[in-house]
Amino acid sequence: MVVAEPAFIGVDIGGTKIAAGVVSAVGKIREKRRAPMPSRGTGEEAFEAVRGVVDGLLPESPRRGHRVYIGVSCPGPLDPRRGVIINPPNLPCWRDFPLARRISETWGLPAVVDNDANAAALAEAVWGAGAGFSTVFYATLGTGIGTGLVLDGKIFHGRTGAAAEGGHLSIDYNGPRCGCGKRGCIEALASGPSLAARARAKLAESGAPSLILDLSGGKPEAVTGEVIGEAYQQGDALAQALLAETADYLAIWLGNIIDMVEPDVIIFGGGMGELMAGWFDAIREKLPAWSINSRCGEIPLVRARYREDSGIAGGAAVCLHTEAASR
Repeated sequence: MVVAEPAFIGVDIGGTKIAAGVVSAVGKIREKRRAPMPSRGTGEEAFEAVRGVVDGLLPESPRRGHRVYIGVSCPGPLDPRRGVIINPPNLPCWRDFPLARRISETWGLPAVVDNDANAAALAEAVWGAGAGFSTVFYATLGTGIGTGLVLDGKIFHGRTGAAAEGGHLSIDYNGPRCGCGKRGCIEALASGPSLAARARAKLAESGAPSLILDLSGGKPEAVTGEVIGEAYQQGDALAQALLAETADYLAIWLGNIIDMVEPDVIIFGGGMGELMAGWFDAIREKLPAWSINSRCGEIPLVRARYREDSGIAGGAAVCLHTEAASR
């Protein structure tokens, strides 16, 4: 008897968009769909938007003779064990929303939900840049900083499912206040918006000319991490200084991560992760000053494989492990 390979539908839900794709058991993303996410609508309106995207993919998934799973990658806070979206700040449409149960009831298929950084970390550990490593630490640097920890092929969820919130590890108790309420979180120092805020402060302080301001149309409020990256590529001195400072913050942060976890590999995703990839050597050189681990410099710092598709691959990866556990 030939047993058909399972099919996985990975769904990536964000504050402004829903992306989904059919993913094979070896991590290859096939058909993809995308739609706006009405995050400020009602819970039912948001679910109907998810339904529309998934409905568009199901004909591409072999439903007869195959086991089909739906996995969702979503911002937290959420409860991965119950599949409930608790209260994500950028998804005000859902409060204590039983997303996994609603998906299962709608399509009659197994469904799982996990934090977006956790799911992306698992995808990288199983199919991506972390394949072959036992302990994988993943960080997505973008509008915020999300992290995930995978130990021997399993997401480390902690006691309640809220573990591995590394973006809110503070490295300066006198630092800027983070959106979470704490001071000096790495998210408040090294995310895209924090980089832009530091750039605006430096521009106001010095008054010196900079490509950053030119590329922003002369408007400080238009400065973004992307603009700073472009200015850096064109040789702007202020952009260089800002990214060097960001590399310092990341080195301090990773020193703490290494001392606590000692991962086999550290993977960076997100737009800021791409921007900081050119600083990996500099970060690695600074690590011995911030870690007591004498071999901290041996840990590879690498770019993620899935990048903009991390949520789709992540949702599918969580499904893969659910399917394996059900055998």
